[in-house]
Amino acid sequence: MGLRIWETDPEAEPKPRQNFARDLVGRFRSGYQVNGRPASLEKWRITTGDPEVAEAIRGLFGGDKAQSWETKGEDNLEVFTGAERVKIILDGPKAIRQEMVLWGRSGAIRRCDGVDQTGTDADDPAKGQPCECPASFQDRKDAARAGRGCQPSTTIFFTLADSPELGRFKFNSGSWSLVRDIVTTEKALGEIDGPAYAWLSLEVVSYEDKKIGKTKSFTKPVVDVIGAAPKREDDEPPY
Repeated sequence: MGLRIWETDPEAEPKPRQNFARDLVGRFRSGYQVNGRPASLEKWRITTGDPEVAEAIRGLFGGDKAQSWETKGEDNLEVFTGAERVKIILDGPKAIRQEMVLWGRSGAIRRCDGVDQTGTDADDPAKGQPCECPASFQDRKDAARAGRGCQPSTTIFFTLADSPELGRFKFNSGSWSLVRDIVTTEKALGEIDGPAYAWLSLEVVSYEDKKIGKTKSFTKPVVDVIGAAPKREDDEPPY
């Protein structure tokens, strides 16, 4: 006979294990925190709340043993992998979500689709009104840097081509270069009109900073569609 301790505190009762074949099991991340400051990576860091998924990730992509990290989410295990490029499966254009967000200290101040506001919640009276963001791409970037304009938020949902049974992962980025490049990705996915293989990569870009006369570099995420992937009968995206 099982313990009845949850009858006196039902809110604390452990929840049933989710079906990881359909639910999100982890996140791909292109950076981490060093003494409270963001730092970019050249190889993928993957976080999950499932020790079995963490071990499988390490087996697939190498890297360090999974370790705990401070987070408010459920993905409290992180694996610094040895892979800068991972083959994934995207379920068509709907696997990609994009929005523009102006963030404040306590959350989103404004959300838009680049033209009209989409609202920070269902009751936001600004929903449907023109956004205050500038029209040109460069002016948008400048306004975002100054804290006056929305910045991009691109989220990609996918499974791993080498181990789709692990479940679905996601990657979120505020990269402006990804906003520009993702147009080609969405077009390619639309032409395939179904599941597609793609490479999800971290690419190091070097450039000459003329103001200081030195070469600088940054890492940008890249999604390159390879071709059609076989459709799975149980493939039901959670979005």
